[in-house]
Order: sequence, then C-alpha cells, then structure tokens
Amino acid sequence: MKIQLISIDSDLYKVCQEVLAELGCRNSQFAGGSGEDPDSDLCIWDYVPEMKLPREGDWVPVRHLFLVQRKDIGHFRQAAPYPDATIILKPVTRAALSAFLGQALFMESRRSAVGESLRADRDELLQCVIEANLKLQEYDQDRTNFVARGIHDFRAPLTAVSGYCGLLLSGALGALSEEQKEVIERMQQSSRRLWRMASAMLQLSVGRQQQLRPELRKCDLLECLNQALNEITPVAAGKQISFTADLQPEGRSLYIEQGKIEQVLINLLDNACKFTPKFGEIEIHGYSYFWERRKIGSAAPANGERRSQPSWQPNSYRVDIRNSGAPIAPQHIEDVFEEYTSYSKGEDRSGGGLGLAICRMFASQHDGQIWAENTDRGPRFSIVLPARAMAQVELSEREHERSPQLIEVV
Repeated sequence: MKIQLISIDSDLYKVCQEVLAELGCRNSQFAGGSGEDPDSDLCIWDYVPEMKLPREGDWVPVRHLFLVQRKDIGHFRQAAPYPDATIILKPVTRAALSAFLGQALFMESRRSAVGESLRADRDELLQCVIEANLKLQEYDQDRTNFVARGIHDFRAPLTAVSGYCGLLLSGALGALSEEQKEVIERMQQSSRRLWRMASAMLQLSVGRQQQLRPELRKCDLLECLNQALNEITPVAAGKQISFTADLQPEGRSLYIEQGKIEQVLINLLDNACKFTPKFGEIEIHGYSYFWERRKIGSAAPANGERRSQPSWQPNSYRVDIRNSGAPIAPQHIEDVFEEYTSYSKGEDRSGGGLGLAICRMFASQHDGQIWAENTDRGPRFSIVLPARAMAQVELSEREHERSPQLIEVV
C-alpha cells in the first residue's frame, strides 16, 4: 500500500511514520510532499486554506484523509464539495491517527474480497459515522481546553502552600519543634507532588494543541540527576530505598532543556520508588552510547547491548534506571507510556497516566527515545538523548522556523 502525506510539517511526518510502524506497516510505502501523487492508495491532506484539493470527478472517499483545524472547517466545506470526506481535527492525536490509518489498511487488505454492491448499502451508515466522529473530536477539544484552563489555575494555590511551608521551615515566623518541622516538610513534599502532577496534566494538554520545541542549552546531565534525587529522596526515605548512581562523563556535548529533562528523571525515579518494595534498591547508570536511529521504529532499540560496545562511535547519551520491584507484565510493557494506562489490580505504573506519558513527550521533543524492559534484576527504564554540536542545534532551529518541504522517503 502506498501512503502519501501532503504536508510541509516535519513533526507530523515523524508521527505518521511512528504510527505506521506501530501498526506493523513495514511493507507499506510512505512518502511526504506538497502535491498529490495519483498513484497513492491513501492521501493524508494536512489542510490549509487555498490548498489545491482533489477534483470532484476524481473523488474516492477511501483514498483521502483530511487533517483540518477546527476554525477552518467551514472554509473546507466550501472548498471541498465532498459530503463524505473523512476529517480529523488538528492538532492530531496519535490515537485518532492510528484508528483511521488502521481502518484504512484493513479496508485495503479486504478490498479484493468486498464486492462493489456492498458500497451502496454502507454509504448512509458511513456518513453518519463520519459526522459523529467529527462531533466527538470537537467535544474532546473543548474538554481538553477546559481541563487545561482549570489546571493552570489550580497550580497557583499549590505554589502558595509550598511557599508558606518554606517560610515556616525557615524559622522566619518563629521556632518549630522537630515534630512540627517533620509535619510541615511532609506537607511541602505533598504540595510539590501535586504541583508536578498538575504541571504534567497541563503539559500533556498543551502538547496536543501545540508542537512545543525545547529551548536547547548546553547542560550537565549530572546536575539534572542531582536535582531529581533531591526531589525524590524524601519519598524514598519512607520505604528506606537505597540509591546507586554511576554517571560516566559525557563524551560529547548534550544540548537539552534542563527543566524538562529534570522532570523526566523525577518522573522515572518517582515511578521506580512507587514499585520498589521496602528496603529495595534503585540503580542509575549513565553512559555514552551508540544509537542507531531508524526511519520507522519504536520501543527498545533491537540488540541494544551490541550498540553500547566501544567498537561503535557514541552519538548519544543513555540513562538506565533499574528498580528491584516486580517485573512489568509482558502484555503491558509497550503501554506504560500511554496516557490513562492502568493495570496491576488497579495500580497505575505511570502514576495516573501522567508521569511516563510526559516522559515520552519530552523525550520525543528532544529527538530522543524512551522505553521499558524487564531484566533479571527488575524492571529497567531507559532514555537516550542525542549528542549534538552547537552548529547542529542552530541549524535545527533555523529549519524549524522555515518549515521546509519534506523529501520523499520510500
């Protein structure tokens, strides 16, 4: 099957590649460009006003999928006289894109077995489904915007509570007994935890609406880890969890947004603490790493240990966080980074569907990769961040500003 994305958005191109890989479409041809290829079996149109659309005489509903901003729906309806057009509202979620592409691939595999006589019987039902789906997407965007506004307001009083706790602990309002200090410290830790959860929810909501680019600066990953450990140590102290950290020097410069990578490490350590038994251990290992980037692919890099051998020139930095808790069920190991994932007798390894989901989003924004796997010593979560020179960072920023056309990749 030949699939074409008609867009100049490189981030959307990347998402489509990843979704097709998850759907197992390694034998399908996928290309990007600014004009329609008449030989394509499926065209995904990243619609903007004034875009040249298919002629009505050439219209075949199953061949086209339109990605449209909600504010442009009226303009699209006027410009495209297709009552049965399949529309996904932008910004596109991975789940919606996966559902539509999965259905398109299924119909393509069945096309030879389905007679043309069935199409007339399906037309009316198909139109109802298309309209219902569009309305559901509009409701989902309204809900997301409402949640984002509410969470933004929710963070302000949490910040105030944490600040008042700090004021009391400083002794500015009078001396406190050790018992009082302990209680206020726990209050402060809880308020910070709530603030982080609220921030994660807001970032996930905003992440759907915008393609946020990290502000890359040369940073020391050890500083990020130390800050994360300062945040997590009080949480781990209650279970008397021991930490072992071994971060080797970075062979090449890491340009990252420090706050986001700190949040990734905090979330991964918080997740590890949650599932590590009392008196357990958490091991952190960081090292230069050869990462073979692939055009299509997700999850753990195949035969990852081979790529960490010194015979390969390192091009990234990898951090492994292993805990001594129970292994992750094999059927869930690919889902722990999804929002709303819940399993294990009601316990949610991703912390409400937020912690690990935000890790994946931030890793993706840095052009990195994150995955989970079981080892003989417990579950291990790994993140890989690409090493790059300052010239590469500046070039990437200029290219993003220009939004260049995509080069066809088949």
